[in-house]
Amino acid sequence: GESDVLRRLMSGKKAKGDTFEQLRDKYFKNCRERGYSDELAKEVWRQMESFAGYSFCKAHSASFAVESFQSLYLKTHFPHEFIVAVINNGGGFYRAEYYFHEARIQGAQLHAPCVNRSRTATTLHGRDIYVGFGHILGFEQAHAKRLVAERELGGPFRDMIDFLKRVPLPNTQCDLLIRVGALRFTGRSKYALLWAKNAWLGSSGNGGDNQGDLFLSAEPNFELPALPDDPLDQSFDELELLGFTLSSPFALLREPERYAHCLMTADLVDRAGQMVEIIGYYVCAKSLRTRKGRPMQFGTWVDRSGRFFDSVHFPDVLQHTPIRGPGIYLLRGRVTLDFDFPQLEVSELELLPMVKDGRYGDE
Repeated sequence: GESDVLRRLMSGKKAKGDTFEQLRDKYFKNCRERGYSDELAKEVWRQMESFAGYSFCKAHSASFAVESFQSLYLKTHFPHEFIVAVINNGGGFYRAEYYFHEARIQGAQLHAPCVNRSRTATTLHGRDIYVGFGHILGFEQAHAKRLVAERELGGPFRDMIDFLKRVPLPNTQCDLLIRVGALRFTGRSKYALLWAKNAWLGSSGNGGDNQGDLFLSAEPNFELPALPDDPLDQSFDELELLGFTLSSPFALLREPERYAHCLMTADLVDRAGQMVEIIGYYVCAKSLRTRKGRPMQFGTWVDRSGRFFDSVHFPDVLQHTPIRGPGIYLLRGRVTLDFDFPQLEVSELELLPMVKDGRYGDE
């Protein structure tokens, strides 16, 4: 009973009260009577006091422990279902991009939104994960619900004109679906789809009134020049419309051969104490201050193999080579081990150039 009272006092606001001092004195008195040295008794007390800042309600601890074990079980045995649930819950410490990345590392196939497979939320079909319409920036939820309802009522869409007739959309909303690749089931390039869409709706059509096309059951008959999609177009459209790419971001790195010598996360354990170079895709950074009040950071990154690694940025380095936001960086530094886990003490940081979006001529 006294030990439980001590636990409550130590983790609460009454650690300086009379009861606390009485229990403290009794603890040291009992330790001496049992033959324990003062040095050992003081060390045990110090450890109890240091834990007090982390201890809290036993019921909360038990509840969190149960949830942690359940989550760990689901993530281990049902990784794809677990990750999709986290994405749809809108929770988690990281942005949705990194949960999709984790799913890809776990063997899932990621797919851009598809009018014949996707729903408003992200869905899982076997090992295939289809991004939900809710992730498309600027695409209205009401249109997503109408699309899904029409598909469930009338079956999958046969072609683009069938889709446009059954789901009247404003021109700009239809453009978003085409650009994100949601009509790729037609087998046609995005340029050809945009051309056909404008021929059906008109370049300024709002998609809400197709009465003039009631008897038009097929696309207008015209011949188009070859309009192939560039292999990187989908990645650029995903960056703009989803905020991230579903493929590896390293595919957009300019001159990747220059960094072929850089290590992977798996190589760091055997390089403890050595200066190395590694390229990483920025995930997040935690900022804090040293005892002298100087800013420093801890960074988290993804390497080319998809594995995570951590970095330490001490004040002098952070001042001269700061993290400049999202992107791929070349990190130079010394490998250190913390409980046999490698991390990089950064001495130099460089934001690497990405390939240009040839459609618009900018980075």
